[in-house]
Amino acid sequence: MATHVPQHGTPKKYPSKYAEGMSDTTVKIDTETRDRFAAVAAARGQTVKGYLAALAIEEENQLTLKRATGLFRAAVTRPGFAEAFDRDFGGLPQRRVA
Repeated sequence: MATHVPQHGTPKKYPSKYAEGMSDTTVKIDTETRDRFAAVAAARGQTVKGYLAALAIEEENQLTLKRATGLFRAAVTRPGFAEAFDRDFGGLPQRRVA
């Protein structure tokens, strides 16, 4: 699922109606890290809050992709997988020799 990140504000994965009534919280980080987040957010035209929300979604997506990649790699190494794929889907396209 692609997430649209507007130029300003927070990503639209979760509609704003779900965030209504939620309070912000404080996270203690060192000044250097805060400044780095602020610089990256500014370069993207986002607030730090919006950037961190987008970053969290991206990291969640990366974890999901890593898990799916592992499952796919495990599946294709099972005996008979390639043969069943070729049988059901006709194998790889034939290359034309010029």
